[in-house]
Amino acid sequence: MLNFKNIAIRRGSRLLFSEAAFTIHKGQKIGLTGANGTGKSSLFAMLRGELHADEGEFSMPPNLEVAHVAQETPALDSSAIDYVLDGDRELRALQKQLHEAEQAHDGLKLAELHAALEHVGGYTAQARASRLLNGLGFTTEQENRPVSSFSGGWRMRLNLAQALMCRSDVLLLDEPTNHLDLDAVIYLQDWLVKYPGTLLLISHDRDFLDTITDHIIHIEQNKAEIYTGNYSDFERMRAEKLAQQQTAFEKQQREIAHIQSFVDRFKAQATKARQAQSRIKALERMELIAQAHVDSPFGFSFPPPKKMPNPLLKLEAADIGYGDKVVVHNANLSISPGDRIGLLGPNGAGKSSLIKVLSGQMPALRGKLQNAQDLHIGYFAQHQLEQLRLDESPLWHLQQLDKQALEKDLRNFLGGFDFRGDKVNDAIGPFSGGEKARLVLAILVYQNPNLLLLDEPTNHLDLEMRHALSVALQEYEGALVVVSHDRHLLRSVTDQLLLVAGGKVQPFDGDLDDYKQWLAEQKKAGDEPESGSAASSSVSKKDQRKQEADRRQRLKPLLDAVKKAEAAVEKYHKQQQELEQQLADPAIYSEDNKEPLKKLLSQKTLVDNALEQAELDWMTAEENLAQAE
Repeated sequence: MLNFKNIAIRRGSRLLFSEAAFTIHKGQKIGLTGANGTGKSSLFAMLRGELHADEGEFSMPPNLEVAHVAQETPALDSSAIDYVLDGDRELRALQKQLHEAEQAHDGLKLAELHAALEHVGGYTAQARASRLLNGLGFTTEQENRPVSSFSGGWRMRLNLAQALMCRSDVLLLDEPTNHLDLDAVIYLQDWLVKYPGTLLLISHDRDFLDTITDHIIHIEQNKAEIYTGNYSDFERMRAEKLAQQQTAFEKQQREIAHIQSFVDRFKAQATKARQAQSRIKALERMELIAQAHVDSPFGFSFPPPKKMPNPLLKLEAADIGYGDKVVVHNANLSISPGDRIGLLGPNGAGKSSLIKVLSGQMPALRGKLQNAQDLHIGYFAQHQLEQLRLDESPLWHLQQLDKQALEKDLRNFLGGFDFRGDKVNDAIGPFSGGEKARLVLAILVYQNPNLLLLDEPTNHLDLEMRHALSVALQEYEGALVVVSHDRHLLRSVTDQLLLVAGGKVQPFDGDLDDYKQWLAEQKKAGDEPESGSAASSSVSKKDQRKQEADRRQRLKPLLDAVKKAEAAVEKYHKQQQELEQQLADPAIYSEDNKEPLKKLLSQKTLVDNALEQAELDWMTAEENLAQAE
């Protein structure tokens, strides 16, 4: 258990949050939300022991293994898979001791260490590391490449794999999806759902939070509060709370106005002066309820495009790639006003390359791109953040687009992207990644395009800004092509999906859940021998049917074990949530309820232990099935 008793954390003289009081239980999966700068990362630093609470007391059991994703990756010569294996520190320590025992020819010690290695899963560690790398987008060939050969984004994936490799009790993940594509996000999501330890997750991806978390800690207005349920549950509860808060505020304002009216009328009258004074003191004592600030700091929209030619552009018989390498063959695409297209496909299949060709950022190797005369493209990609002038301000960047615009109008426009006051004149060098991404989006919106080409537009954006972008794109009247690992954005703003895979661009007949299934089928097909091989062609259909029947028979006990374990996890998880709801009732802690409380706590301990064992059984059953297949 992680116990927070009236915790307060400050950054310098600024209070981030105070009076944080809650307990995180073993096996819970907590989403940590709140605007940038509210203290989410500082809370993580406290859990890692890198800073201490300014007030209150934080405690957790000794010897807990806490894993987190390193922010830096040294340019090592060791292979990617060795780097990931380093995440299991106990395994590495045992391997070192084993080597020393071998050098010393200590047979007794060797037997002891081999047993310990078996206990920690040392003999399957290489396979586990390989599966992690594969799930996060690395090929088999890349596993043996030196760490120093990978780019920054891929090194962050290696750091993530190393953290997942650690057999941790507590896992801290701060925006783990930022450097991932959709395929890797789906893999990571499924992995975390099965993770048996305690998870604390900072993420701005709604679907990711919804699928994984069972509690949300939300930080706002210098308070950190815990809510039961996933992110959608939290949103509903917070909306109800704010509505009640607003009602209470309005009632209190009427009371204040009534008292103030009495004071204003009678404080000068000698006979009423003492009553007026008592009311003044009552006003001073009254704890003012903060008005519910439910409005997002962001508010912007795309103006209607001035012209909408039809079609906007056409790509015909295009080969797309780099040098001699063709990643997409014979692509044909026509984009008309109102088209809202989402691009799906595995990493490296050519989604970003297709968008670059459509935007004119790179030429097709073959084929023809026809642009309408009045085509006006708005193109967003992460590299554009690097093209901003770091020594200039947000206001300066917009003034370069429109030298005739009034400063007042530009300030109002930038305010919709939460650049307000002196911020509009600040040099953007020290800005965060999220602030720079917002500025690039502001520049794009201001240019009033009739075709938007967006390549991962939500990276670095917080939940409020993602919501504002989603709303603006829903109302956008032009055409849209988007690549994103944010499934909520894809669901909200696209109505047509194209699959870029196997060197082709073709319509995808299904939704994002179907795409997840498609990925699983592709992965399974990739693990099996090619159907056209000599070995398979020599097998008759009758023999194939017999082999398939034998396979089903062989796998049936393993499949049954998985189903049984899943049912047990679901059963105990439901019981756990019911007990938590009962324990959340303040009445249970009254003097009269001592015995019922003891009984509830005893039941909670039994269910927690049973859930932990069921989750371990589930993971073991899944491992056994995966190995047998």
